[in-house]
Amino acid sequence: QVQLVESGGGLVQAGGSLRLSCVASGNIASIDAMGWYRQAPGKQRELVASIFSGGHTNYADSVKGRFTISWDNAKNTVYLQMDNLKPEDTAVYFCHTDVWGYAYWGQGTQVPVSS
Repeated sequence: QVQLVESGGGLVQAGGSLRLSCVASGNIASIDAMGWYRQAPGKQRELVASIFSGGHTNYADSVKGRFTISWDNAKNTVYLQMDNLKPEDTAVYFCHTDVWGYAYWGQGTQVPVSS
C-alpha cells in the first residue's frame, strides 16, 4: 500500500508560479517512478510530468520549459514547480505512482489560473 497526499494548489494569475508537493508514505521502497497528472473540466486526465528513481524526467509538450518535476528522497516528496502559468493550465493536479502494477493516486489539488 502507498498513500499519496498533494498540497500547494490555489488560485494564481497568469504568469505566476506555484509549487505542488506530493508526500508518499507506506511501501515507498517499491516506488521506481512518480508522476503528476492533471484533469481539466470536461477533459481526460493527462500526464504532465514524470520522474524515475535514476533521475530521468519526462514532460508533456505543453509544459516543457515551464514546469519542473523533482524528487526529494529524504522527504519522500515529489514536487512540481510550475512557472509562467497559463489559463489553459487550469485543472485538478494529481500525484501518481505505480507499484507492482497497481496504480496509486492522491486526492488531487486544484489549480485555477486566472487570465
